[in-house]
Amino acid sequence: MEYYWGMTIIKLYILFVGLIFGSFFNVVGLRVPVKNSIVTPRSACPNCGHQLKAIELIPVLSYIIQGGKCRGCQSRISPIYPIFELLTGLLFMTAPLVIGWSGELVVALTLISMFMIIIVSDIHYMLIPDKILIWFTGIFLLERIVWPLTPWWDSLLGAVSGFILLLVIALVSKGGMGGGDIKLYALLGLVLGFKLVLLSFFLSTLFGAVIGGLALLFKIVKRRQPIPFGPFIAAGTLTAYYWGSELIDLYIHFLNQG
Repeated sequence: MEYYWGMTIIKLYILFVGLIFGSFFNVVGLRVPVKNSIVTPRSACPNCGHQLKAIELIPVLSYIIQGGKCRGCQSRISPIYPIFELLTGLLFMTAPLVIGWSGELVVALTLISMFMIIIVSDIHYMLIPDKILIWFTGIFLLERIVWPLTPWWDSLLGAVSGFILLLVIALVSKGGMGGGDIKLYALLGLVLGFKLVLLSFFLSTLFGAVIGGLALLFKIVKRRQPIPFGPFIAAGTLTAYYWGSELIDLYIHFLNQG
């Protein structure tokens, strides 16, 4: 019983930390692409300029208490803020359940952090900032030195493969992939290795095709309207990172059965 309550408290603590980081990632994703400081000015209502007080900056809870409205002008607050705060918290909380309590958990949390910033930026500006990629490249290089893949050179092979794959697609499709996507996949190859970065791209494309098709079917987006690919890369990569080996084994099993 003590173990159960102890683990519950730990999970709730990680959820709380994730909510706080989610709020910060929202700020980073919104400000870095337009070259604004992430420290100043203080967060404010984009409609009336009302500077938010501490009570208005509590992740998710402030949005609920205020009914999704600014306390100054009563204009609607975008639900993207609490959604991403909650999503970050949930991803942080579930990561140990999948990865376990090992050094690789640090890599998982870093990967989640990067994706949350990228998703916010990509949704708002259709841009994956170089500054974000450069910052996380340094972090992932250090982490892969401390917790390397097996074999260690799988990271190098993955980085080269991810870069070349997206570069070839961008050249063939004449701009179907942006420069940010190419650099991002080089970085993801460093983290995932050769096999999983290829699986990541396949799953990201699959998720994008399915969800994009449904969005067209239900007229959520218009034909030829650009759709940010960052969220699908995040979904495909995390799926490959968490369960890639099992998915590959399952695929090989079906091939052998045939």
